[in-house]
Amino acid sequence: MNLTGFNQSDRCKHFFCPQRSVYLEVYILLYVCSSAVVLLTLCGNLLIIISVLHFKQLHTPTNTIVLSLAVSDFLIGAFVMLPVLIWTIESCWIFEKGYCFCLMVTSFFLGNVSIYNIALIAVDRYLALSNPFFYINIISRRKMCIVVYLNWCLCLMYVIAVLYFNGSFMTFFICPGECFLFFNEICSIIDLVHSFIFPLCVIIILYTLVFVIAKKHATAIRDFNNLTLPKTQKVTSHSMKSERKAAKVLGILVSVFLVCLLPYFVFTFLGNVIKIQPETFQKVLIMIYLNSTINPFIYALFYPWFRRCTRLIITLQIFQADSALINVLS
Repeated sequence: MNLTGFNQSDRCKHFFCPQRSVYLEVYILLYVCSSAVVLLTLCGNLLIIISVLHFKQLHTPTNTIVLSLAVSDFLIGAFVMLPVLIWTIESCWIFEKGYCFCLMVTSFFLGNVSIYNIALIAVDRYLALSNPFFYINIISRRKMCIVVYLNWCLCLMYVIAVLYFNGSFMTFFICPGECFLFFNEICSIIDLVHSFIFPLCVIIILYTLVFVIAKKHATAIRDFNNLTLPKTQKVTSHSMKSERKAAKVLGILVSVFLVCLLPYFVFTFLGNVIKIQPETFQKVLIMIYLNSTINPFIYALFYPWFRRCTRLIITLQIFQADSALINVLS
């Protein structure tokens, strides 16, 4: 998380630990809800990780990126979400300064990895639909693993470079009771382009092209059926249903990405113009982390194989002999 628009000398004037004035029942409820969100994030992404790693049928290039996304979101839930939620509930940073720096760097890194994993899924789906022969013959699981490793390494290099040129390694500034990573104006603009505008453009453009191609394919199949089959009402209805489903998934993907990430980058950009309270940044930061909670439902729960895998995992059937060879795609 970063803040801009504050002078170094007056930053701490805006930060303090207010007295908590909520009832004990509300206080407990906030912690229960926070724990539930963290557990939901961990369990949802863990189910995806176990499914893709265990079942042989799921060892595909596309699922390699889904696995990478689940790992990054799982790590966000394991190491980032809980301390940030505690910080928000307590209205004060109650941990050590060193842990604050580690948390901000970890959040910065995993957030970028998660965002670019989503962009990679868009690229993968576009290549698979626009040129299926090229995709089948060229894109292998091993090559996709290399792409995923490069994504993690490049995101790590980007975070190190931004922190170095921003001076955060040498002059990490923290106010009493608060935990913020301050970016200068240049680094804020660079981060806005790299972490939001560019991946968002990739996602919107490629998913739009995917929808257009899928609609053309459905139209071609419907026209073919109309010429060759005397009664194609059922097939036509199925094609139109597939088109509506593709549009619905596209809308959900883009909408969730916008809802979770747009407020943070808007407030970051406006921080150069107006004064924004730290409490507001805490809330928009939590929205980014909620994207890691929602991702398993968007990228996995829409697939029937995930429901089958979840049933096999919950019923402990994966511990049976040759369970990895179970057909989960039919």
